[in-house]
Amino acid sequence: MRTKNKLFLRSWTAGVGLFLALASPSVASEEEIRHSIAQLLDEEVTVRATAIEALARTRDPRVAQLLAAFQEGSLYEWNDTLVFCPQMTTSEDGQKSAPLFDPLTRQRLDTDGKPLVAPSAGLRELGPTRRERRAVRDGLLLLRLFSAVPEERLASIQKCGDLRDLKFLESLEELSSSETNADAQYTIRESICLIRLGGKIPDQKLEDRLAAARELGEMRSPRGLPVLEERLQELDAAAQEGTPVNPVASAAYRQAVEEIQSYRKYVHGFEHLFSGLSLGSILILMALGLSITFGLMGVINMAHGELMMIGAYATYEMQRLFDLLVVEQWLPESAFNWYYVLALPVAFFSAALVGYFVERLVIRHLYGRPLETLLATWGVGLILIQGVRLLYGDNIGVNSPTWLRGGAEVLPQFILPYNRCFIIFLCVLCVALIYSLLNFTKLGLMVRATMQNRAMADSLGVNTRRIDAYTFALGSGLAGIAGYALTLVGGVTPDMGQNYIVDSFLVVVTGGVGEIAGAVCAGLGLGVLNKLLEPQFEAVWAKVLILVCVVLFVQWRPSGLFPPKGRLADA
Repeated sequence: MRTKNKLFLRSWTAGVGLFLALASPSVASEEEIRHSIAQLLDEEVTVRATAIEALARTRDPRVAQLLAAFQEGSLYEWNDTLVFCPQMTTSEDGQKSAPLFDPLTRQRLDTDGKPLVAPSAGLRELGPTRRERRAVRDGLLLLRLFSAVPEERLASIQKCGDLRDLKFLESLEELSSSETNADAQYTIRESICLIRLGGKIPDQKLEDRLAAARELGEMRSPRGLPVLEERLQELDAAAQEGTPVNPVASAAYRQAVEEIQSYRKYVHGFEHLFSGLSLGSILILMALGLSITFGLMGVINMAHGELMMIGAYATYEMQRLFDLLVVEQWLPESAFNWYYVLALPVAFFSAALVGYFVERLVIRHLYGRPLETLLATWGVGLILIQGVRLLYGDNIGVNSPTWLRGGAEVLPQFILPYNRCFIIFLCVLCVALIYSLLNFTKLGLMVRATMQNRAMADSLGVNTRRIDAYTFALGSGLAGIAGYALTLVGGVTPDMGQNYIVDSFLVVVTGGVGEIAGAVCAGLGLGVLNKLLEPQFEAVWAKVLILVCVVLFVQWRPSGLFPPKGRLADA
């Protein structure tokens, strides 16, 4: 019994000491820090706990990495001295040795001008006990609260709020008066309210806790929602047991929960809308190519999805090429991100070249027979899928460039991802270029003339055979750009095109075959509708509902939003 009481007293003393350390930090001298480091070698638990508390008060960034090494087991005792060894080395005869470093500065220790290496048998590994681990964790959180790295500081602020431990309250309030980063200020307020709402503050008034709840509701805090719901459940459980419940507290918690949930629905609506715009942009890129091949040429190209896949794999090959150039040091590592810029024309021309040969070898013999083009291109698609599967396997990964990672927070808790913004921008650019090409260039004039009246164009000297090949290659290249864009948000597999070919045909039919404006309107409409329906229904049922909507729309407008033009309309 005495032993248990003694252990309890030591644990309580260490907890009180750490609380005082966190509450009243000070700036320690180099000598004081070294003295505390030496005390980590002591056999007494209370002495080591006191040393951890003293190190936590220093706010020296070097101490944070020292405590992290202590937590990871990278500190050792060697000749009654604390040393740091990140990794053991093994000699040819199998003997393990340890290069030794200063635990505070991480500088290599030496003797007689040579690096100091000690045999592993002469080292005693140090590590925190179960009681010390919590002290080390809390000390690291305190040190990182005042870190010069904003990301590290923000993570520590959030962790303090998640722990809802009283010992961090005063430090957070102190940090609040000096923090200039807006995101950090928001997280500090949120963490302070979470601690006050936790109910662990001695002699805390109910009004103080309710004020924290109201502030979390005003902040629309997503981290505060589960805590507030927990408080509500406690009050509801007490009411069911017949315990009197304060109606003011219940109303305050409930109002805060409703405010947060209402804002979350608002934000989720924007997120679904934006995701729908990015999905619609990919469908538009696919539908632009189909509008040319199906709408203007009358060819039902079932291999259009596989041409999109060719563009995605071309992007992957550019990534591999740049990775090789960086590894061989022919390019600096900072130039790796340029692979994605150069992959855009490569993806376009790769898919366009494949489309050109498909038109020359297959399609040119089937003009005027759309059902036969459907069967032929379906077979071509299967050949492309199996060929790519033999070369690459079933799944590969394309890494987004660093400048397309992350996002911009336009509203609290609503972030616009850079990769989806880029997809939308790429779609707008492609639509503008295709419209300009078809309406303001000589090539576009010849394409329109060939598709509207082949005999007249041929009699005027237009090489209609060549124009057919160029037109089909253009539509294929646009599918390649769609695959290039899809690598930012989806996986790259041999059959990836099968997931988009049906939706792309729905866009063309709904918008009106052969019309760019129809493809844009229908693509955005179906993309947004798909993302709005998915949260309410399963993904499969959402697609079924969209198909039903398209069928009903076509019954009402058989020609789509815009009437078809070209060879298909004349047939």
